[in-house]
Amino acid sequence: MSTGTRVFSGGVWEEKYGYARAVIAGDRVIVSGCTATVDGEVQHDGDPYRQSMTAMGIAVDAVEAAGLTIEDVVMVRYYVVEHRHFDLVGQAIAEVFGKVRPACTGVRVAGLVDLRMLVEIEIEAQRS
Repeated sequence: MSTGTRVFSGGVWEEKYGYARAVIAGDRVIVSGCTATVDGEVQHDGDPYRQSMTAMGIAVDAVEAAGLTIEDVVMVRYYVVEHRHFDLVGQAIAEVFGKVRPACTGVRVAGLVDLRMLVEIEIEAQRS
């Protein structure tokens, strides 16, 4: 749901921590970090590839709710908790954004808000 300059997905963390799924800033859409949390439950326990696909689906939905498309994505940032997950997450990113070819940064972190979360993905889009 879009309320002008903010997009909300109804995710539990948005309400609990007081943030929007995405912010529309002029021609840009900045999407908050997305995980594989659906209806308050972490999906695909132990599977970083499937968690990535779910998180990117949530992120792309926010971009589209803001009036842009996947082709407008210019930046992907992803955070993994295990070094061995970089390739699996990268494979998922290539499948989703391979034709778009946005800039991308991957970072290994100590952990995410729920120990079952293996990856968190942020994206930014820019209206062409």
